[in-house]
Amino acid sequence: MAAAPPHGHTPVGAAAATSAAVSIACSSSAASCNEDDDDYGGASSSWSLSSPRRGQPYRRLLRDEAQRLRRARRGQGPGADMPRWVRRTTDQMVRYVEDDRAGHVYGRHVVAAVRTVRATASRPSADMRQAMASFVTRLTFREMCVVLREQRGWRQARDFFAWMKLQLCYEPSVVAYTILLRLYGRVGKIKLAEEMFLEMLQVGCEPDAVACGTLLCAYARWGRHKDMMLFYSAVRRRELVPPVSVYNYMISSLQKQKLHGKVIHVWKQMLEAGARPNQFTYTVVISSFVKEDLLEEAMDVFGEMRRCRFVPEEATYSLLISVSSRHGKGEQALRLFEEMKAQGIAPSNYTCASLLALYYKNEDYSKALLLFSEMENSKIIPDEVIYGILIRIYGKLGLYEEAEQTFEEIEKVGLLSDEQTYVAMAQVHLNIGDHDRALEVLESMTTRNVKPSHFSYSALLRCYVAKEDIAAAEATFRALSQHGLPDAFCCNNLLRLYMRLGHLEKARALVLKMRPDDFQLDEDLSMTEMEFYCKSSMIKDADKLFKDIQRNRKTVKIPTMLLLIEMYARNRSCVILKEHSSSKALDETESSAASVVLKSLLDMPGGLSSVSLLISKLAREGSTDEAKFIYDQLTELGIKPDDSAIATLIVQYGQAKQLEQAQELFKSASAFFPEGANVYNAMVDAFCKCGKTEDAYHLFMEMAKGSNRDAVTGNFKRLKTSYMAVSKMKYHVITHQLQSSIQCLWQRRKAGQAVEMFAAAQELGLPIDEKMYTDMLSLYGKADRHQEASLMFKRMKEDGIRPGKEMQDCGHAPDSFSYLALIRAYTEAKLYTEAEEAIQMMLNSNTTPSCPHFSHLIFAFLKEGQIGEAQRIYNQMKEASVAPDLACCRTMMRVYMEHGLMDEGISLYETTRGSLKPDSFILSVAFHLYEHAGRESEAQDVLDAISVSGTSFLRNMKIGSKL
Repeated sequence: MAAAPPHGHTPVGAAAATSAAVSIACSSSAASCNEDDDDYGGASSSWSLSSPRRGQPYRRLLRDEAQRLRRARRGQGPGADMPRWVRRTTDQMVRYVEDDRAGHVYGRHVVAAVRTVRATASRPSADMRQAMASFVTRLTFREMCVVLREQRGWRQARDFFAWMKLQLCYEPSVVAYTILLRLYGRVGKIKLAEEMFLEMLQVGCEPDAVACGTLLCAYARWGRHKDMMLFYSAVRRRELVPPVSVYNYMISSLQKQKLHGKVIHVWKQMLEAGARPNQFTYTVVISSFVKEDLLEEAMDVFGEMRRCRFVPEEATYSLLISVSSRHGKGEQALRLFEEMKAQGIAPSNYTCASLLALYYKNEDYSKALLLFSEMENSKIIPDEVIYGILIRIYGKLGLYEEAEQTFEEIEKVGLLSDEQTYVAMAQVHLNIGDHDRALEVLESMTTRNVKPSHFSYSALLRCYVAKEDIAAAEATFRALSQHGLPDAFCCNNLLRLYMRLGHLEKARALVLKMRPDDFQLDEDLSMTEMEFYCKSSMIKDADKLFKDIQRNRKTVKIPTMLLLIEMYARNRSCVILKEHSSSKALDETESSAASVVLKSLLDMPGGLSSVSLLISKLAREGSTDEAKFIYDQLTELGIKPDDSAIATLIVQYGQAKQLEQAQELFKSASAFFPEGANVYNAMVDAFCKCGKTEDAYHLFMEMAKGSNRDAVTGNFKRLKTSYMAVSKMKYHVITHQLQSSIQCLWQRRKAGQAVEMFAAAQELGLPIDEKMYTDMLSLYGKADRHQEASLMFKRMKEDGIRPGKEMQDCGHAPDSFSYLALIRAYTEAKLYTEAEEAIQMMLNSNTTPSCPHFSHLIFAFLKEGQIGEAQRIYNQMKEASVAPDLACCRTMMRVYMEHGLMDEGISLYETTRGSLKPDSFILSVAFHLYEHAGRESEAQDVLDAISVSGTSFLRNMKIGSKL
């Protein structure tokens, strides 16, 4: 790291070195201070490297002379074969050859001195004074420095330096000490280097940035980072700035020891000192920021590196892409990858693996496939990591055979050595439920001497849990426990296995094992543990866990909260009132634990419906007391459960002959909340099941007269059997009320309820007149329930009712929906004459028809092959000023094309093209018809229309295909 004197020998340089004895001393003039500032780029003016005789720094003499010689060489122009300052006369060249300079940098005596000093290494007892006796007074100070620098052994350098200090031409110089510091640092003699540095200070040589940098590099090279940082602090206190190469050596040594925080610290110190980083500096610092997971800071340094016009290496891009993907900044990672490709940098396997992992995480499999293609084109050979990601992608896409083939290929080429590849293949088998194959893959890993880790043990545990092999699962869990308590995922798997197989004692032992270890529960494990507490009725533990979850502001899933509420309901005698002061409590008042959980659940989306379903579930199971407990808790909170939950509970009370409880619940629901139809129906049903038909009848009539008219529909069918016991007069009243309700529903256009009520009336055998039939036909037509309309039509014919005429005779004029349902029923029954009569009746009654009224009959004729009849109905539709719709035109055009009726098809197209939106099928048929008729210009116009509209052109059409 120390700067050496120039190797080139020049007359001027030699004279300067010979004539001046150089030493280091403190500067006593402001001029020398300013010169030092310029020389060392901002070094302190209190330190200088100066010659007492000349008043100029020794290193500056060498540098200035070298620059002068370079300017002299440049002045000769590009065509010069030899610089003028090297040209010699014949006598000079003779002396140069005699001096053995041909082929040597230094003179013959300097080379001899170097060899002599080196030779002492083979003679440990050799005396340097005796060995160098012939060179006394022959070597200048500069030449002695050259001899010192050319030594290979630190002992020879130490002894020669001791001899060198005895020579008359020697004066203490920072250059000589720097050379010796570099030799000691190279072989790790740090203590000798420190002693030499102290000696340099004792003899009055003030160290410069190069000397200090040499010792810093020695510390860095041998991992003495603490001493390095202490010495660096001392250097900075003297306001010396080491060269950037020294900083690079320091941060590189720190990074090799993974001391990334100290690398960042030195980087900041470097910027404060004003040193200018180079490309290597930026590369090392970005890597340390990435290792410390400081993405923003790494990107800032990366941006500064690009602003300085340094081209980042592939490794830098790779690290930034990887950390960006890890932080969820996929767009930034892709942008870096595109920038790297734009600069012509080929990605490495690590970069490709990072991008593939990003694509896999984002489920962007098309880009992953594109990257594989680019790797193949760039001749990038995938490694095992990339193959492992490919296996995972195949598994995600359901391409299990391809995943297995890739795994076999890895094994054939000898790349199968990573544990994660085995686990990836095992997970693919687990995803399709093939647990045996997954176990085979994981067991083959152990036979090939691949050491399993927590990662593979976790997959193995998952296999045994899926197979419900509790012994093997426990053995795997014990193997995991040898390295500490397994993670939350593994504990959750084993705990769920215990609960699924009913081993609650083992589950309790596992839960107790997790407690003293201060185990961190994740969301899934918390829910599983809460489920265990609820099933085991461990109320105190459940309360504590629920409070911990709320304290940590985690969300409890709705199914888990329902289990907690059910536990409170089943153990309601143990649920005591507590005082809650948290924000989740009920205004800091006394309330049960169940009320607190209910309040939290009701604040969640879908919470009320979930609680209502729980009430219904408990009621159906016969746990009416538990269901009533939850209902009471809700009413205390001023919340009404769904009517279906209340109705289910009332029905269960009725089945259990608990009429008093049913009436109490009905009164409670009616008193606090507006009563619903389902609740009324359930109460009527409870009255009937308990034999209280009179009460059932009165409640039913109350429903019919009050605001619960709609409830009659659902309740009528349910009460059929019970109402048969009611008197005949009451039966007729109910019948009249039913018909009135159907009429009301018809007026309010509630088709579904009217249909249900009509079915109930038919089931009870009530007389149905033509008016009711007409209403129902119209409803069926509006609801597009043509099959029901057809069946009703057959029923009407069986009852001797002729639709149409009887409708008008009864003074009830059908609307267009009634006619549509009637025409549809006629056409499905293949009564085409009656369908035409219905159309004509519709026209005579001034009811405006639409295209569907005609198209049903048209389609029926075309289906029978009666094209003439279909054409006739189509003409009637045009005469009635009814515009055909798109479906009708498409059907007619298809028939004309298939039967070769070109003129009719062209005529239909020309009459409808102005009123209908362009359609690819109609335009394509028109083109083929024009082309077949020889009308090329019109065919070309159709093609232009297809192009303008942007529709597709259907070429595979044949005129007269059914002839």
